[in-house]
Amino acid sequence: MKFYWNMPAGLEIHFRNELEQYERELLNGDLQKSWRQLERAHIIGQAWFKQHTHVHWLMLKFGIRIKNRREILGQIPRLLMGGVKSFVGKIPVGNTGGAD
Repeated sequence: MKFYWNMPAGLEIHFRNELEQYERELLNGDLQKSWRQLERAHIIGQAWFKQHTHVHWLMLKFGIRIKNRREILGQIPRLLMGGVKSFVGKIPVGNTGGAD
């Protein structure tokens, strides 16, 4: 069995770029664009445990920030199980990670 712990450096650059853009948009108050960056980061990072879990944590915090109960409740199981599934290579490719 192959474990997906470390993201390849070539992808890590793009993943980090999406998170940096997320932070910029959030600071600028553009919630729609910041959420889109989180979705993009999720797509890139979902195959790796650490990155996948980190994005779901950020999505949970985002849901709390905007007081979206559906997103908050949807992120909790994703946060608990998403990273585990990616660790063993069992993820739906291209999923944006939101509660929708």
